[in-house]
Amino acid sequence: MPTLTYTIQDQAGIHARPAGILVKLANGFQSDITIAKGDKTGNLKKIFTVMSLNVKAGEQITVTVSGPDETEAAAAIGQALAENL
Repeated sequence: MPTLTYTIQDQAGIHARPAGILVKLANGFQSDITIAKGDKTGNLKKIFTVMSLNVKAGEQITVTVSGPDETEAAAAIGQALAENL
């Protein structure tokens, strides 16, 4: 079960555009993918969950992937985080 920890670099935090990118990407995999900030955790495949975390610049998120294609999903999400946030 790969786990990614990432500090948000984008000054706008996770806003609609990068949230949409992450959700669309996550929905392309069979694995369960969760995103967490502090004590709040949600499904990365649901845009409202991602937006409700209200992640700002400089805050840290954790993404956990569990399932049949977890290695590929974690790599793709890690790359998307680095490129978009």
